[in-house]
Formats: sequence, structure tokens, C-alpha cells
Amino acid sequence: MRVTHCPVNTAGIPWANVQALRDRDVDAQLVVFNRYTLHPEADIDLARSGGLLRRQITQWRAFARLAPRTDIFHFYFGLTLLPKSLQFPLLRALGKRSVMHFLGSDIRGKPAEELDWSRRAGARVVGSYDAIRWVPDAHVIPPGVDVHAIEPVPPTDRERPVVLHAPSSRTRKGTEHVIAACEQLDCELEIVEGLEHREAFERYRNADVVVDQLNAGWYGVFAIEAMALGKPVVTFLHEEAVRRTSEAFGVDVPIVAATKDTLRDVLRPLVQSPDERRRIGAASRAYVEEVHDLRRVADRLLDLYAGLQR
Repeated sequence: MRVTHCPVNTAGIPWANVQALRDRDVDAQLVVFNRYTLHPEADIDLARSGGLLRRQITQWRAFARLAPRTDIFHFYFGLTLLPKSLQFPLLRALGKRSVMHFLGSDIRGKPAEELDWSRRAGARVVGSYDAIRWVPDAHVIPPGVDVHAIEPVPPTDRERPVVLHAPSSRTRKGTEHVIAACEQLDCELEIVEGLEHREAFERYRNADVVVDQLNAGWYGVFAIEAMALGKPVVTFLHEEAVRRTSEAFGVDVPIVAATKDTLRDVLRPLVQSPDERRRIGAASRAYVEEVHDLRRVADRLLDLYAGLQR
């Protein structure tokens, strides 16, 4: 089986999936339009540039090269190599299978009819039981990380613990509320922004508590990596998604739920108690091993591919 993941590496999720499949001896590759600064990993960078016509020529040439060597095209973030009206009919005509894998902000808040085009793919995937609200018939495959390559770094006993926040967008993540809450607590706030992923990850190791976001209703790769490090994570969660996740994977979600109005009070016991920080951090690591381990992600991807129709 030969699988091409494309055409972006949003949050590093596509690259992680490719690595998970390679570990199962699947011939998988990642092809991107252009490398990202934060997640530059890719096997092929099309270095797409110029106007619409030039970009389309680049993409058509890439598809012509890839199609004979690919059994399954796994697309991400609502993007395809060719125009959507042509991409899926052409794949069917060539006997190729396809997946459209949504990653969150590409579907959040969109009406169903705006996403109807994606039904042309052989399967649709979302990363959580929160995102499934917008694509009810999608398969849920949570993002994966190489858990066993991440050594836990439990929270410290320091009197002024470090609360870390790493917003990709201060507005979307509710950063102003994180700052306001920490100003009222005996802690040090570290905001990590604009760093390449490896450098940012080293900052995460020093955290005692991690605050993800206060608007979206679920968590992303940043929170997963923090939990893999054994850190307690605070974020805004939709209760129905928590319930469905616990039922689906047979494990409680250990993330500490908060809103912009409750954040200060939710953070206070974590700031004051090293034991509580370590307790939740340990549960967080165990949760990631069960739900987000790349080996489990590989199992889910292979099950998905096995059910695809040509």
C-alpha cells in the first residue's frame, strides 16, 4: 500500500501520521505546497509560488508524478492538489482511494452545506468528538505524538510555579484572560510565541502548569505534548465532547476544564499544590499513552484505509 499525505503539514499532524505508517512498513510520504516555519518536515516540497496559473501548473505536474505511485491520497485541512471539482472524480476514474482529514479551524462553525464537497472523498476524518459536530459522519482519529520519545518532566515544587501559555493567536486562545488570571496568583507566567517547534518544546519542559485556550472547546497538539511531558493542562472543554471521548477510549479526560471567567479559581489549587500538579500530570501522561500514542494512531489509520472503496 502506497499512501501520499498532502498538501500541508498543519501542526505537524500529517508528518506524524506518515511516521506512524512507516513504522508499520507502509510506503507513506508527505508532499506539501510549501514548508511551514514551525513544522518544516516533508518529503517533497513543491515550492509553490507565483500567480494562480503558475501554482496550478505546479500542482497538476505534481499530481501527474504522484498518481501512478499512489494507492491512497490522504488530504488535509480542506485542501487538495487539484481543484476540488476535478480532484475526486479523477481519483475515482484512476481507481485511487482518498481521505479528507479536517484539523479543526478548517471546519469550526461552518454550515454542513459548506462542507458537502468533502463527501466526494472516500472517507472524512476529524481529530476529536468536539469537531465531529460539524462532520457527523466522520471517523474520529485523534492527533498522535511519539509518546515514548518524550521523557516526562513532572512539575516542580517551586513556590512560584511556572504557568506556560503558547498561543498561535492571542485572540483565539484568550491570552488576555490568561494574563489577567496569573496577575492575581502567586506564579510566573511564561508566554511562548514565534519559536520553531523544537525550541518551543524545550520551554514546555520547564512548565509546572500549562494553559492551552479559552475559546475553542477542545485541545490541540500543544496540549497533547504538554500532557506527554506529564504537565497538568487547563483549557476550555465542551462537556459533551468530554463524555463521548471517555466512552470511546475508555479513559477519563484528565484536562482541567476552565472558562475565561473561572480560570483564576481553577488555576489557584494547581499553583498552590505541587502534589495536585503532579497527580494530574501523571494522569495526563497516561491519557496520552492511551489516546494519542502514534502506534494507536497507526492502527486507526490502517483500519480506515482498509474500509475505503475504490
